Amino acid sequence: MDMISSLRDAAYSTGSQLWREAGERTLAARAEIARRASLASQPRPSGTAGPSLRLLLGEIGALGHMVRPADEAPAAQRPQTVMLLPGFGAHPLRMRKMARALDAAGHRAHDWGLGFNLGPTPENFAYLVSRVAGLARIEGAPVVLVGWSLGGLFAREIAKLRPEAVGKVITMGSPFSGDRRANNAWRAYQMVTGHPVDEPPVVCDFAEKPPVPTVALWSPRDGIVSPRSACGRPGERDRAVAVRCNHLGFAHDPTAIAEVLRQIDRND
Repeated sequence: MDMISSLRDAAYSTGSQLWREAGERTLAARAEIARRASLASQPRPSGTAGPSLRLLLGEIGALGHMVRPADEAPAAQRPQTVMLLPGFGAHPLRMRKMARALDAAGHRAHDWGLGFNLGPTPENFAYLVSRVAGLARIEGAPVVLVGWSLGGLFAREIAKLRPEAVGKVITMGSPFSGDRRANNAWRAYQMVTGHPVDEPPVVCDFAEKPPVPTVALWSPRDGIVSPRSACGRPGERDRAVAVRCNHLGFAHDPTAIAEVLRQIDRND
């Protein structure tokens, strides 16, 4: 009986401990959800605005164009190794049409190797820096980084840390200039990542131009990111090129793909 009582007491004790730990985890999860909801509900700073509601609603129409075939890609004048970095919340599969066009032109397209882009962390950023340096070493030449939206911010920062491994940076609708809240996605970003949009967990200066050729593709039709933020100012990029597509269209629109191919081929 003593053994049975001991086993019963041990079971009760273990069960109580598990319940306490489960309760603590639940409380911690609720506190984290509340903290992130608070981040998502912050007011937009005065004088800062994202694209209009009309342009934002226009992004829905861009989804229907994902089935459009890309134009036939002209042969690359200088075949390059290219890494594609997806936008916030997007998976590399969203950029597969661009990857296929790059391969068809003679380039060697690679995805970023991280799956969905759910924001920067010290770990995923260190991985990307290492991946780009490794690709450049294997290929024997610098890598062209093509980043869509948040992916373009990653690309700019990688190029600052490893300029010898990056041949060119091309951003597409990336909010590197001005206030980080001059877009219609910053609240969702803060909710998902758990940090303020202007306080990432990695050291960076978004507006500082990388020490490599840097091209900013922007669109007057962008319904997510302010065109002013994606275009940038002189000194923040080497060249800004307008592309007439929606923000979501940068990843697959034939016009955007053709412009990326042109910019990769430019010898500057």
